[in-house]
Amino acid sequence: MILRLLLLFIVVPFIELAILLKLAEVTSVLHTLVLVVITGAIGTWLARSQGIRTLQRIREAMANQQMPTDPLIDAVMILIAGALLLTPGILTDAFGFSLLIPFFRNWYRIGLVRWFKSRFQIQTTFRETGFEPQETEIIDSYVIEHDAKDSAGETD
Repeated sequence: MILRLLLLFIVVPFIELAILLKLAEVTSVLHTLVLVVITGAIGTWLARSQGIRTLQRIREAMANQQMPTDPLIDAVMILIAGALLLTPGILTDAFGFSLLIPFFRNWYRIGLVRWFKSRFQIQTTFRETGFEPQETEIIDSYVIEHDAKDSAGETD
């Protein structure tokens, strides 16, 4: 875990800096700065438009009484893409733009779902609703009861 964080927060920025310096050497400092600003602006616009579409998909799923799992995963990926595109760098911009393209986002989502399913146990059960049995996924959880009187400091 520490090695991954080291890679993420130290090695990746050094690689990004080296690429930007080499790009500035090959073209010019002004061209490199303009590229960073333009990718940030385009990325912000794309993240906003994709975010609005994803929010609409979430609302549609909720209106149809469905769990919006795919749109929620997309929303997280779009948020990450926006952060990556605001970070100066060629590699982070490339990965951020790939998160904004629906084809690649779908590919990443499939991988994430596989990863989550390999690490978390999901049990499927059937319940009687009076008509036909429905397949339901149950996620193990527990409820903590909270008494309103206790939180207000009142006693009997």
